[in-house]
Amino acid sequence: MLRQTTFIMAALALLVGCQSDISPIVACTPAEGMTPICGFQNPEDLAEIPDSKWLIVSQFGSMDGTRAGNLALFDRIEEQLQPAFTGGEGAVQSTWGDDDCPGAPGNSFSPHGVDLMQLASGRWRLLVVNHGSRESVEFFEVVNEEPLPRISWRGCVVGPEDAYFNDVVNLAGGGFLVTHMMPKSSESMGTLKGLLGMDTGYVLHWSGTDGFRQVAGTEAPFPNGIEVSANEAIVFVNVYMGDEVRKIRRVDGELLAKADVIRPDNITWGADGRLLVASHVDGLSELIACQGLTEGACGFEFEIVALDPVTMERTTLLNHRGPPMGAATVALQIGTRLYLGSFAGDRIAHVELAP
Repeated sequence: MLRQTTFIMAALALLVGCQSDISPIVACTPAEGMTPICGFQNPEDLAEIPDSKWLIVSQFGSMDGTRAGNLALFDRIEEQLQPAFTGGEGAVQSTWGDDDCPGAPGNSFSPHGVDLMQLASGRWRLLVVNHGSRESVEFFEVVNEEPLPRISWRGCVVGPEDAYFNDVVNLAGGGFLVTHMMPKSSESMGTLKGLLGMDTGYVLHWSGTDGFRQVAGTEAPFPNGIEVSANEAIVFVNVYMGDEVRKIRRVDGELLAKADVIRPDNITWGADGRLLVASHVDGLSELIACQGLTEGACGFEFEIVALDPVTMERTTLLNHRGPPMGAATVALQIGTRLYLGSFAGDRIAHVELAP
């Protein structure tokens, strides 16, 4: 999720006369079937450690790296948050990623999108988009041990010149796909182009042999969340400023199908094989108001949409605005429960799905 409030975004909001004041939600009490858990810092993305009670939480700092974030572990049973990686400490020599990785991220580490995958060796690899001190994808190894899982830095891949990443997904061959939103040096112009429906970015494929290469057919206005099919032949890309989720064949870039979803953020696989998309329903002025929060949470209206990966038929699972939490960026399903993260606020929340 683009967190910075640019001059152009603010100016456009004023031009259309839609200034808004979203008061922060300070009370941390359940409401409308949703239960909040507080004490977080902008928990933008979530990943489950299988066969455990733990969630990995990407606690976002800022897009420009001026505010640090961290990786944390959340105990779903005791509902307690534990620090896991704040940058640099406990780092080992780089063994994964690019041979030219300059070393572990420093204290300005600012995580964004995350993805966890078990490798053929049985080890678990966590990929994390980082904006702090460099635009990069950081590699971590996750070891599920008692009493607390261990998350250890293992390497990195620094993005190409002017890269501006958002979300990432592992590939079985050792590489990854990552969304490049727009050129980082021209964020204001990129934002304006995106709001006008013009292409601003695309998906990049990285491998240890070929480095970064643009994925055909993925040019779009602000690519955001990303997922792949089980056989990795299909890529699903959330086009945030195009209000749609695209289904694209990787081998030739053919657009196979698309679904209309208002400002789709992150995307995950649900328990029933459908894709779960966090959709931002409120307008530009509300988005700007949320970015200025200094306490509590934002009540920004959102939806959680389920997509059939074959037909791209959509079903709205949840629509919510106001307390106890809005502005959801990700929905992670565990059993019949959805865990929701947010780009703005001090909490996650969970809600039970109807049978």
